[in-house]
Amino acid sequence: MVFYRKYRPQTIEELDSKEVREKLFNILESPSVAHAFLFTGPKGLGKTSTARIVAKSLNCEKKTKGVEPCNKCDQCISITNGTNMDILEIDGASNRGIDEIRDLREKIKLSPLSARKKIYIIDEVHMLTTEAFNALLKTLEEPPNHVVFILCTTEPHKVPSTILSRCLQIQFKKATVEELVRSFERILRLEKIESDKESLNLIASLSDGSFRDGVKILEEMAHSASSGQVKDKKITKELIEEKYQISSIEYQIAQLIRYFEEKDTKSALEIVSKLVESGVDMNHFIQELILSLHNSLLLRAGIQSSPQRLGFAGQAKLEMQDLKRLIELLSKAHSELKYAVLPQMPLELAIVEWGLQPKINTDTKADERGYDAQRQSVIKSAPISEKTAVVKKEVIVATPTFSVQQGMTNYNENDALWTALIDKIKAYNHSVAGVLRGCSIKSYDSKSLILETNFKFHKDKLSEVKTREVLENVLKEVTKKNIKVEVLLKVR
Repeated sequence: MVFYRKYRPQTIEELDSKEVREKLFNILESPSVAHAFLFTGPKGLGKTSTARIVAKSLNCEKKTKGVEPCNKCDQCISITNGTNMDILEIDGASNRGIDEIRDLREKIKLSPLSARKKIYIIDEVHMLTTEAFNALLKTLEEPPNHVVFILCTTEPHKVPSTILSRCLQIQFKKATVEELVRSFERILRLEKIESDKESLNLIASLSDGSFRDGVKILEEMAHSASSGQVKDKKITKELIEEKYQISSIEYQIAQLIRYFEEKDTKSALEIVSKLVESGVDMNHFIQELILSLHNSLLLRAGIQSSPQRLGFAGQAKLEMQDLKRLIELLSKAHSELKYAVLPQMPLELAIVEWGLQPKINTDTKADERGYDAQRQSVIKSAPISEKTAVVKKEVIVATPTFSVQQGMTNYNENDALWTALIDKIKAYNHSVAGVLRGCSIKSYDSKSLILETNFKFHKDKLSEVKTREVLENVLKEVTKKNIKVEVLLKVR
């Protein structure tokens, strides 16, 4: 049997969440126990296991330490084995209709066969239909004295407020490192496997606050330690790092941050290529990269953040404005992973966009000089025919129309057109604007605009029918002309 099932907590004291333990002791020691509970929180935190413990506590024939179930009487043993006829576990996803709830309501009236209380545990209760919730509501308002409901859900916002108001809610929060380590130590003690605290902390860092996920990783490491691959049957930091490529990820993140500081786009993209070849999970890598930059941001703000989960070497030397901007780019890349054709593409686009952004200058006078120079450059290269409002260091342009000289092939003479095109594209699609920044104008006349790029995925993205339509529509808006767009791959 797998660890997370074999070592499910069987008593309140064995629950690894201190907050849940304290709440349950207080609730169950009360003279009158609530007739309906609602357990909420992310997956893998022990909501169903806790529901079974509550069922045992309410029906145990020989309680120990006040409310703790003895786990030796017939009621406790049958609940643990899942054979108790008065403890009904219902999957809300499979029994979500009104007919199932009506059937439940009819059976509720029957007295328990052998237990003191008939317990209904409804898992993933948010999956019930609106009609099913309405049918359940009346029962929750006036249940028989011998019935207790325990509703479990990972998405409490989908549960109607009328149901929420009739339940005693216990929130299961993501497990802390200390709580996860406590769970691991209990299992290793029973399995007679050795491990040091540093290794368990490392496993906890990979668990994303989930007891179930953490125990799965622990079991995998325990099998590796027991298979003869490791001496002394011990889980070590080196074994975990080898399995999950943590050292490699730590090094690559440190390198990537250095390339961000230097605005070295080419080297940063090469890092991503190496990650892909190594089979590193992009979701996990971007999460750890954002975590490292987030800790650096907090330190810049004078806040001592919690220790980094993987102990990344060094801190980013970027200024706070740069850190904020980079975290925003990477967060957007992370959110786009789900729909990406290639898993590495969102990160690559974020790197390209970062490399093309100007470095923030904290020198106010230099900003003013730069603003004046930029303003004069725009005026010279392309007169703006609409109203222009200048407000303290920035130009606000109301629907600008550019008089662009025909037949220009020099990119420097097209600064105004290029700037206006990218700015307007951002309003339609921020990702396309990022790709566009990685291109340059090869040639432009009154009928066509030919773009050139070093990267095939940039060419493929901009050559898509929908993307091309957006580009041509924006060009028409900017130049007042119908212009065809073509994208070429630069010959090296």
